Order: sequence, then structure tokens, then C-alpha cells
Amino acid sequence: MATSENTADYRRVLRTLSDRIVVAQKPIRILDHIKWDNSIQTEFFKNSAKELPKIDKSYYDNRSLGFDAAQKRSEFQEIELDIASALGQYNPLGGIMRRMCREYSQVVRMLEARGTADFAAISRELYGSASDAFHTGGPTLADLGKLLSDAISNIDQSELLKPAAKTISGEEAVGILQKRMNQAFAESQDAMRVILSDGILADAAAGADYIKIRKDAKFNDRDLRVLEVHEGWVHLGTTLNGSGQPVCTFLAKGPPSSTITQEGLAILMEILTFSSYPSRLKRLANRIRAVHIAEQGGNFLDVYRFYLTQNTGEEESFANASRIFRGSTPAGQPFTKDLSYNKGFIMIYNYIRLAVKKGMLHRIPMLFCGKTTLEDVRTLAQYVDEGIITPPRFLPPPFADLNGITAWMCYSNFLNKLDLARIQDDYAAIL
Repeated sequence: MATSENTADYRRVLRTLSDRIVVAQKPIRILDHIKWDNSIQTEFFKNSAKELPKIDKSYYDNRSLGFDAAQKRSEFQEIELDIASALGQYNPLGGIMRRMCREYSQVVRMLEARGTADFAAISRELYGSASDAFHTGGPTLADLGKLLSDAISNIDQSELLKPAAKTISGEEAVGILQKRMNQAFAESQDAMRVILSDGILADAAAGADYIKIRKDAKFNDRDLRVLEVHEGWVHLGTTLNGSGQPVCTFLAKGPPSSTITQEGLAILMEILTFSSYPSRLKRLANRIRAVHIAEQGGNFLDVYRFYLTQNTGEEESFANASRIFRGSTPAGQPFTKDLSYNKGFIMIYNYIRLAVKKGMLHRIPMLFCGKTTLEDVRTLAQYVDEGIITPPRFLPPPFADLNGITAWMCYSNFLNKLDLARIQDDYAAIL
């Protein structure tokens, strides 16, 4: 049996190595390093939206990463070797940290490859492809995108689903969301900030301890509810839980593999709280379809025009298309991060469904202990009893009380066995 002194030494080693990863990844800001500046959009419309944006390797080369890429890769390699030396090859937590080092090294390689074919290839390694299947012989993400689009197109866009007017300004949204964040994170009041920003592509985005709201964006109550549960409860909540870890501080920071779990949890939270809505699902489905178009050889103009066919305005269509090609070139392959939302949702949903089926409910809250990945949850849960991993301090209401989710998943396991085509025939007279 390990002595308390040995246990204390082990914890110190883990914490030291974990902290080194946190420090090493700090200057890496993927989206900041690959975004296009406003002049690209201005020039695009100046040319009547008929020419590809003038983005090439030299465009990115002129935008410094702010760190030496080769030195950064060497730093992660050194940390990885030190982890193996200090913890051994088969230590489970060491395995997670070594994988994170390799993943961050890949991210650096991807950023070095901005404007080249290698950028998109590494992106697919990190985030996946629209052609990825959910299991052997099963449907792909591209299939999911089409299925969602078809289902939404069949929905009667009546007054029942008509969205409320967007009358809430960015400044007003900041005040409303700040109050909600203070309520949600009452024990850490004012630690989570909501701020105005001019420099983001989306209407809102979450950082380490803040939500940015685009200054010129407009919102309605449902939009703010989505931001509350998606950006606040999930993204800020897992950051809060991860930063509170006494030993494994790496859980406060998320490499690309955790992005898939994070975005999946966030979309699931929207569904569980009845905050989502068909047009939002259409937006997520269109991201899959847009990535698929680009992977099949479509260029920026093809994706831009696809968005125009989806009744999206010209400026929004440009913004959506630029999400797909940021870091790449307008005639190149896509940056596939936008697959994370739907891919993560399906993976998280299936994980929870199986956890309920197997009676392993204690594993579900561990999804919130920090910036986790599904494959790590089992390992993290095993270290709770030793005090190496702290259970999540903040859990969103649907996960703080698992009764509702458990009841839903009990039925879900049966409903998925039913043949929907046969049911459609049987219900024809009723519908």
C-alpha cells in the first residue's frame, strides 16, 4: 500500500506535469490564428460576389502566430517524454496527458500549414470528416446533415414556429446574460463575465471565463436562452470545474478532441432544456452539408451559393462560408471543426443511453469535470475516490438531478428498436 508521503509525491508530480501543459498551450488560439479580417468580405462584395476571396499562404504568413512553432512543438515533445519518464508508459492519467501533448503538437503543425493542403488534412485528423461513419457500416455525418435538412424542410413553418423578432441589442444582451451567469454560478459570482466584442464572427462565443457578445448583433429571448445553456452552463461550467481541479489542472483546457465532447454536451443541453428550435438545427445541419460540399471539391463560391439557397442573406452567407475555409484557401479543402456540434451530440447521446442501460449513472456527471473526452471519462471516474480528480462542482440542472434524463433514456432504448417506416404506414390514417 502506498504511504501518504508517496501519495503526496505522486500528486505533486501529476500537478507539475499538468501545469506545464496548461502553460505550454496558452499562446495557441486556433480561431484567432486562422480568421479572415473584415477587408476580405469588403473586397468580395466589391467584386459582386463573383470572385474567390484573395486568400493564400502568404496571407497567413503575414499574420504571426505570436510564438515559435518549432520551439512550441519541441516543448510539447519534451513534456511528453518527461511524463513517460516520471509516470511510466502505462499510467492512465499520464496517457491522457501524453495524448494531449501530441494533439497540441498537431495543432501547431496545422497552424504552420495555414494556406496549404496539409492544413485541411490535419484538421480532418483532429475534428473528423463529413464522411465519417458513427459505426461500421452505419450512417455518416453527411447522412445526418441531409436527414436533418429533410426533416426540417417538412416542418410546417406556421405561426406556431415563427421566431420572435430580434429586438435585444448586444449591450442589453450583456446585462441580461450577466445576471443569469451570476445566478447559475452563484458560488463564483462575477467570476464569469459577459462582455461586448467587435472582433468575433459569431453572434457570441465563450472564452475561459467570459462570454463575448458581438456588439452589432441582435437577439430575442430564445437566442439568449441558448447562449445561457450552451455557452454558460456547458462551456463556462466545464471551465469552472476544470480550473478547480487540485491536481489535474489540464482539465481546464481543451484540445480539439475535447471540443467534440464540449459541443456535443452544449447541443444536448439545448435539447434537454427545450431551448433549441428548428432553424437552429437547420444551421447546424447546413454546417455539415457545407463541409461535405467542400470535401467533395466545392470552392468558396459553391459554399457561399449553397447558403444563399438556404434563404440566408448575402453577408451571413459569406460569414458561414468563411467559417468553412478559414485557415485554408477559398479553393482548398475545409476546416472541419464545425462538424463537432452534431458529431458530439450523437456521441454524447449514445454514451448516456448506454450508461443508463448498464446502470452506470455515476459516470454521466463526470462529463462535466472539465474539458473531457468520452474516452477519458472512465479513467477520470476511477481517480475520484483517491482525490486526484474532483467531481464537478457545477452541474447544470438536468445533470444535477438525473431522474429526468434516466427516464427519457429508458424509453429511448426501446424506441430506437421500432421501425419508423412501418409506424408511418400504421399511422397513415391518423395523420
